[in-house]
Amino acid sequence: MKNALDIRPATEGDVELLLELILELAEYENLRDEVVGDAETLRRTLFEQHAAEALILESGEEPIGYAIFYVTFSSFECRSGIWLEDVYVRPQYRRGGSGQAVMEYLAALALERGHVRLEWCALAWNEPALNFYDQLGATRLDEWRMLRLEVDGMRRLSQPPAEPA
Repeated sequence: MKNALDIRPATEGDVELLLELILELAEYENLRDEVVGDAETLRRTLFEQHAAEALILESGEEPIGYAIFYVTFSSFECRSGIWLEDVYVRPQYRRGGSGQAVMEYLAALALERGHVRLEWCALAWNEPALNFYDQLGATRLDEWRMLRLEVDGMRRLSQPPAEPA
């Protein structure tokens, strides 16, 4: 018999668990070497800066996954949306409806808060995830490319070149 899924907002007491789950996701995505954050940075970012929100997925008393999301803005809509940064369910709990439940939860939350979009991205090689999102009715935005500047790039860009002497 399956335990019911509970989805709840993360608290400061969940920071170590969240980081553990983030590391599991990074391992699954073959990106473990890219994780440079730590529990204290995560705590400050989520609970002092309120830069994002996190959800904990639990089956009974067992934590089985998480989601992290934040508010975005669409200039064309002149309204806000939600960007789902991560959604992760531990492998042994997949295909049991947890992913569907968290996406339903976030869609309802977005509507409740008056947002007009729920957006996210998935790695191109992650066919199970892409197929799942297709089944949700998500639209693939293949004409868009994600771009990024990390700290070194932002520093270079924000500082004008030195004037020749």
